[in-house]
Amino acid sequence: MTETNDSSNNNPGTEVSAQGSKQPAQTVRKRRWTTRSALLGAVLLIVVGGLVANTAQTSGGKVRIVDVHYPTASGLIEAGLLYVPPNATAKTPACGVVAIHGYINSHDTMDGVAVEMARRGCVVLAADQTGHDTSQGPAFADAYGGPASLAFLNSLPIVKKGDIGLVGHSMGGWASVLAAGLSPKGSYRSVDLLSSSTSTPGLEPLPGTPTFPRNIEVVEAKYSEFSQLMWAVPKGSLIPDSPRLMALFGTKSPVVPGKVYGSIAAGTGRELFLQSTTHPGITFDPAVISHVVSWEQATLTGVSPLSNSNQIWLWDEIGTFLALIGVGLFLFGAAGELLRLDYFAGIIRKLPPSRSLTGRGWWLGALIFAILGPLTFFDFQTWGENTFKAGPFFPENIPTGVIVWAIGDIIIGLVLFLIWHFTTHSDKRGDLHSYGLAEPNLKIEWPMIAKTVVFGLATVVVTYIPVYFFHWAFNSDVRLWIFNIKRVDYTHAKIGLDYVLFFALYFIGLSVIIFGQLRPRSHSLAGFMAKTIGLLVIGFAVFIALEYGVLFATGELLTSSQPLLAIVAFQFIPLYLLIGAILGYFFYKTGRIYSGVVVASLFVTAIVVAGTATQGVVW
Repeated sequence: MTETNDSSNNNPGTEVSAQGSKQPAQTVRKRRWTTRSALLGAVLLIVVGGLVANTAQTSGGKVRIVDVHYPTASGLIEAGLLYVPPNATAKTPACGVVAIHGYINSHDTMDGVAVEMARRGCVVLAADQTGHDTSQGPAFADAYGGPASLAFLNSLPIVKKGDIGLVGHSMGGWASVLAAGLSPKGSYRSVDLLSSSTSTPGLEPLPGTPTFPRNIEVVEAKYSEFSQLMWAVPKGSLIPDSPRLMALFGTKSPVVPGKVYGSIAAGTGRELFLQSTTHPGITFDPAVISHVVSWEQATLTGVSPLSNSNQIWLWDEIGTFLALIGVGLFLFGAAGELLRLDYFAGIIRKLPPSRSLTGRGWWLGALIFAILGPLTFFDFQTWGENTFKAGPFFPENIPTGVIVWAIGDIIIGLVLFLIWHFTTHSDKRGDLHSYGLAEPNLKIEWPMIAKTVVFGLATVVVTYIPVYFFHWAFNSDVRLWIFNIKRVDYTHAKIGLDYVLFFALYFIGLSVIIFGQLRPRSHSLAGFMAKTIGLLVIGFAVFIALEYGVLFATGELLTSSQPLLAIVAFQFIPLYLLIGAILGYFFYKTGRIYSGVVVASLFVTAIVVAGTATQGVVW
């Protein structure tokens, strides 16, 4: 016989809190209203966010945005967004800009460039590199898709052929240099490298010189994590002294930021702008967007003289962030409504008694839990990526590294958990029931687990409805900076099957440790969720603060050999915030770990797989 934690079962007058205390029927009615309020608030945030974002993207409806697809040299289909201002017609072709994002990003990170240059009368192609977002893979193929993007823009009758600027961030800068070097003469007029360089893999015989590429502006980050890779100097502040940069500028002295070298009219113009930001932060900086606008105004024809300080693109970011919050709220509102259905009410159980650590023991356990993930983050991921090369299975390097780290980390965590379990006195020791795995008789109820899987799948599918709606209605993804929730297409759905079971194993172990050994104590759902989030987020927050605190103090990361993974770690803050909310919410509501595990596994797999690069050919 099982007890319920929800009024839809056998005890309509009460509700059970995290400590097992019963609450009156008024609380149940309030909870129902709260669930529906969450859904209404979510829809409002998504719609308002979409309208704000779309108004900025389209300059108040003046700029038309179109999804486009075009072939690369090998026949891969590349995708992107085309921004078409009203002045661009076949009779009056306009200047053009190709904006290309960096590694494991997508076209949305270039929205500052796209929005502001379209406002100024240029047709902008915000391209997705090969193997990124919905562009076919593998990544790095066909010169990252750079030449195909430039050729596509040149082929449009609404674009003045050759009157095109190439703007690329990080690996997108390499794609831009490859497009400049591999395309017919006269295909472009200028290049903007945003925290990137001319030392492009595949173009080593044609390094940057005083005459190639044409009219190049280098916009670099004073606190770049990739200064060594891009310019062979240990710190971003030393980039002006880079021999590689001096060779590009045709000088034997350190490059002076803000000074124009060569001649724009002759195509040999060069300028360096050094901004106090980081490598990923460079596309999210109004001063950087201002310099890109100024360089394009100086090197292209027909660009509006609208002041470079007149910018609206941040409203796009604000709108998509509101929508991101809305999708998060929608998940919990939808789950609450689904739990009211008779079919899913059977998965609800009373919260089991807590046998977790208390007092100083809890704080020590929480400290070990918080530092274990960051301590193993670099080594396990690096080993995973180097050991399991991208292929038909596990075709994405970043998710592969993440699951190797996750499984390795949770194995260590569970070993420590078992040591604690078996060294605890028998009268205080927890069991499968108190750990959220089994019924009070210690039997695992498999039919309930099967129904939980259906519930979790239904929750995630319903949650993705506003994600697809947002893209359909507003031509955008819900996101904040480099963290986004993207649509999952057929290819990424297949890729997700390779990773989802490993994420499930990780979340099972994680849930047992949190709710069995370190269970938060709170009489409210909000408090329970907040404390679960804190357990997961604090360790990575301190980890990132240390890495970047050292970077801002010295110019180099604390772990200078891991610039990419340091940037990847940034995304673990919003990811763990979401994971903590999911695990805490579903354990509190159902009394078992399974629904949280299923929802977190499916949702995190979808986010991670759809939001990174595909290196291997998918099975």
